[in-house]
Amino acid sequence: MQKEGEQDGKAASELIDARIKELGDWRGEMLARLRALIRQAAPEAVETWKWRGVPVWEDAGIICTGETYKAVVKLTFARGAALPDPKKLFNSSLEGNTRRAIDFKQGDQVDEAALKALVREAVALNRSKAKR
Repeated sequence: MQKEGEQDGKAASELIDARIKELGDWRGEMLARLRALIRQAAPEAVETWKWRGVPVWEDAGIICTGETYKAVVKLTFARGAALPDPKKLFNSSLEGNTRRAIDFKQGDQVDEAALKALVREAVALNRSKAKR
């Protein structure tokens, strides 16, 4: 029986490593950088692999997903609409009532401190909802 996040017996972290390597361009580099920042901000988060190939970071619920497209690497925060975003990182999926996303294009700078703060806020929100 496969564990959640596994595919063909491989752990989610291995699948994410393979995705980064497979991309082989700026998107792989960006995904690896974002992954490192998420891990720094939420060291207890668990990496999973869902929806046929989407890296997901979870702590008491989904923190965010890391999708790769031709022109962007998208971090979608599951409860982004409920998170404070003083640095205005969210620039995509702004119309919904729940999710918010950040699209990173080639050459974009990453505000590391603001992104880590956003991840920590997402974890805190998930944990507060889980306690209820």
